[in-house]
Amino acid sequence: MAAMAADDTAASRRQARRTPKRRASSLAERWTVIDGVDVFYRESPDIPDEPAMVHLHGFGLSGRYLLPTAERLADEFHTVVPDLPGFGLSWRAPRALDVPGLARTAARFLDDRGIESATLVGNSMGCPVICEFAYEFPERVDRAVLVSPAGGRFNQPLLGAITQLARDGGREPKQMMRVAVPDYLRFGLSSTFRMFRALTRYPTLRRLLDLRIPTLVVVGDRDPLMPPPIAVREVAAQADTPVVLVVIEGAAHAINFSHPDELANVIRLFMADEPIVDDPDAPGVAREIDLHPQS
Repeated sequence: MAAMAADDTAASRRQARRTPKRRASSLAERWTVIDGVDVFYRESPDIPDEPAMVHLHGFGLSGRYLLPTAERLADEFHTVVPDLPGFGLSWRAPRALDVPGLARTAARFLDDRGIESATLVGNSMGCPVICEFAYEFPERVDRAVLVSPAGGRFNQPLLGAITQLARDGGREPKQMMRVAVPDYLRFGLSSTFRMFRALTRYPTLRRLLDLRIPTLVVVGDRDPLMPPPIAVREVAAQADTPVVLVVIEGAAHAINFSHPDELANVIRLFMADEPIVDDPDAPGVAREIDLHPQS
């Protein structure tokens, strides 16, 4: 018992040292332990009696850049934004996690939060994690929102992906760099190579086409990490599940950060099964793409 108490005290001290001194959003900032790993997450401060919505971040980043969109939905959904193990403020797992490992950890995180099922909102690498989560735990995913899904052949080899990221950096708001640079530095070079190798080995397209839940795909027309929207449409049209494809004009890759009002509006309409219409008061223009146009 004394040893367990000492472990709990040591974990609390570690977490206190790493908790940001300034809160990044109106969401509550909390810690938990998943499989022996300290995991940092943000959550609706007053948990609404509404369906859960979990936001999953991209490659090398933390959940911090997802907060602008998550904040706008926090009163309408039980909103949760974790830093997956090895990313952001969360500690590393004893062994580096690949995409299936991250998906399983996300499932155990939901167990820890008492969430039976949720809508999963991912950006970039978060989208393959969602696809794997839905493949392994189909009964636990209500809907999928895939924003700028990355990780396929278009992002290979690594040098090409780095070039794409550099181009994207010039198209994102300057404030995004203040979030992304510390996250990338903390993630580290060796983790970058391991995670990129894991992504190249993951069957992203097959898992995407395996989805059997209502799915929203959102892409930006200025995103250098994504194929042209017409190519995305061709892939989305192959899916057997109901898919809504939306292009946000003027957006690059980190749509959750750069166009939160427009993205939150699109997500709300998707969740309500309403037609996608543009929010005229938000920057950018959202338009739904017909996946099966009449010839």
